[in-house]
Amino acid sequence: MSYTPLAATDFVVSSDAITAPAWSTNSPTLTSFFTATPATSTTITSDAFYLNVYQISPSTTGAAVQFSIAYGHALGSGSQYYNPLVAGVSPSYTTYKQYKNLVYGPFVTGSQGFNFGGLANNSRYIYAINVDRNRYKESLLPGSFNLTLTGPGGTINLSDNSNNSNVINYLDCGRVFDIVSGSNGYASVSIPTGATKAGYTTSGSYGFLLPDIGTIILNPGALALGSSYGGIGLVVDETSNPSTPYSSVSNTNLFTVISSGGSFQLSSYETISSDYIFIRVQNSQYNYSSNPTFTSGSNGGLVYPILINSPQTFPTTIGLYNDNNDLVAVAKMSVPMVKDFTKEALIRVKLDW
Repeated sequence: MSYTPLAATDFVVSSDAITAPAWSTNSPTLTSFFTATPATSTTITSDAFYLNVYQISPSTTGAAVQFSIAYGHALGSGSQYYNPLVAGVSPSYTTYKQYKNLVYGPFVTGSQGFNFGGLANNSRYIYAINVDRNRYKESLLPGSFNLTLTGPGGTINLSDNSNNSNVINYLDCGRVFDIVSGSNGYASVSIPTGATKAGYTTSGSYGFLLPDIGTIILNPGALALGSSYGGIGLVVDETSNPSTPYSSVSNTNLFTVISSGGSFQLSSYETISSDYIFIRVQNSQYNYSSNPTFTSGSNGGLVYPILINSPQTFPTTIGLYNDNNDLVAVAKMSVPMVKDFTKEALIRVKLDW
């Protein structure tokens, strides 16, 4: 077996940006939303922390989680206490602390809350939409987020402000974009009563798009406003009664307004690095083969005498070896290549990683 050493100039590394619909339907817009019936027992289960949303009924073959909904409250309201004797410590409290630590970092002060658009500092409650890890790949694509919500007070279209903002903000979780009213990344031209700029409300922005961790944080204070103030009248349940079974009322309420809106558009972003290896075969190389089909008899004579003066081979595979002659990769050609002394070849092998 013969080998051809590769030079440094035979290797080229390239990166390509790939965008795709975030949903398993392969459509950029999800229009149907399904969820399992929340648990109603007194035992705290995963339903107390989040609600999974599917593209079809979860009891149907092919159902896959598209995203999940979680509700967090700084005082633990809206969910059952872990221990009736320890007030305020509940799934909603855990969720709020978890996301505050995730977004702002572990060194944030205990009293600091979420600051939505600079107008609603120390917001005591949040909604979190987590896109399933398989859906968003490397990150969410800024500018692709469009969500329609329909509630008791009307309908709003939400998008991120990445397309009309010259400043990218960073927090401990990476890039942060404000969620505003409008579509396709542009805020609506109207300014709700009391708001300071288009697309915002008196409670600040509608939330954050955090593309690097596949998360959307919504501002319940903005959604609770009336239609003239830019909201949809979605009032969350801030009561807490440790003596009654937990029910995911807040999660279900957000699911209802998402389902009623019927449109959730989102795309994923992924950088694929490729290693291109150029295999250069000169006219004098690889014109003979040690394949048993070329020879016969104990003396190794050629089956076809014409190959003595006019050898010809048909390579189909390229093997890549390390310095110890260990096979580390194999490249297959789509069709066999005809090779003789009158032909040279340049073959490009692509390795994605």
